[in-house]
Amino acid sequence: MYRTIFTLFFALILSSGFAQTAKHSVLQEAKPESAGFSPERLGRVDKVVQNYIDKGYQAGVIAFIARNGKIVYHKSFGQDDREASTPLKKDAIFRIASQTKAVTSVAVMMLFEEGKFLLDDPISKFIPAFAKPKVLDQFNEKDTTYTTIPAKQEITIRQLLTHTSGISYPSIGTKEANAIYAKAKIPSGIGTPNGKLADAINSLAALPLIHQPGEKFSYGLNTDVLGYLVEVTSGMTLDQFFRTRIFEPLGMKDTYFYLPKEKQNRLAVLYTEDKEKAITKMPARNGQSPDYPKQAGSYYSGGAGLSSTAYDYAIFLQMLLNGGEYNGKRLLSPITVRMMTSNQIGDLNLGFKKFGLGFGLTTEREAVRLGVSAGSFDWGGIFGTTYWADPKEGVVALLMTQKYPNSYGDLADKFRVLVYQAIMEPNPAVEQMVK
Repeated sequence: MYRTIFTLFFALILSSGFAQTAKHSVLQEAKPESAGFSPERLGRVDKVVQNYIDKGYQAGVIAFIARNGKIVYHKSFGQDDREASTPLKKDAIFRIASQTKAVTSVAVMMLFEEGKFLLDDPISKFIPAFAKPKVLDQFNEKDTTYTTIPAKQEITIRQLLTHTSGISYPSIGTKEANAIYAKAKIPSGIGTPNGKLADAINSLAALPLIHQPGEKFSYGLNTDVLGYLVEVTSGMTLDQFFRTRIFEPLGMKDTYFYLPKEKQNRLAVLYTEDKEKAITKMPARNGQSPDYPKQAGSYYSGGAGLSSTAYDYAIFLQMLLNGGEYNGKRLLSPITVRMMTSNQIGDLNLGFKKFGLGFGLTTEREAVRLGVSAGSFDWGGIFGTTYWADPKEGVVALLMTQKYPNSYGDLADKFRVLVYQAIMEPNPAVEQMVK
């Protein structure tokens, strides 16, 4: 009877969205069997990824899997520079784009824990330009003119964290937002190293929202706004805050907005597709260089600006699975991590998923699709990087590519299947706690 009670108790803890099972886990290499993985079944990852390389679907791929801090799989495949026949190395640095959002969200929650603000405070309290927001009413495609109506409420910090504010994205947003933002020269945060975050965010604040705050999920520049909130409330640039408050404490030595010269040779080559879907190097477009991380930039995009390695980002995810602590350094409380990985959008949906404070969340309905446990949190980047962390199974997994657009994005879902088909034993940490 007592065993049943304890089992239910720990199941409840795990379902709350943060892990108690690997509370003090620090990443270290280990044999797959020690973490409940089958080495033979992990070999299927090799075959599938290599098949995508051989068929010319991807130039190079890095795959990373850890469980309860034990790294059971970390391999690179293919080439970094195909023309030069340079192999892709495991420590290659990738443009992680929207994976930056999770880091900014953690920074926001660190300041929330310090009493700098409440999540339901209006953002205009800290960035006055957002006072009295307007919502798009009528839009004329021919000349991009528009009319607006007053918003029913102010935008809150929570709505920015959940992408429910009504702010859209340049280029990949709604057609109306694409036109309006382009005319106002609002940067996406990728390949725009010049300028200052404060100027862009204050310009964005003057533009109309695409819907009433809180009524829909609309992926947009919300996290860039939050990056400026970090600057305003901390007194540091976003780069300084990340460096001193997150990267250095965690030992993330290869994560930057703009790479130092001694690490620029490790930046992976960025690819695109031609009309036949064949791989070709990404050219400079509209004055934007694909090698923007090598530039001496001053623009710190909290939504898309970072570059990192699979290992560095795995440290960040392991910190979250540990309940906010890594290698003796605590960034967040376990309760705050639970908040971040709990449904924050109510009845709104992202397909079969929900959204927390900076993360997509796996629901029970989504869990039966590929095997990723309910309560897992995830996201990715536009250049083909993807990650998830699974509190129930103690898994941290990343798949890294550098290509946009990509007609063969199904590799990410296949990788999810391949990770879970290789698990042969229940989470050892949970079993130990139950016993």
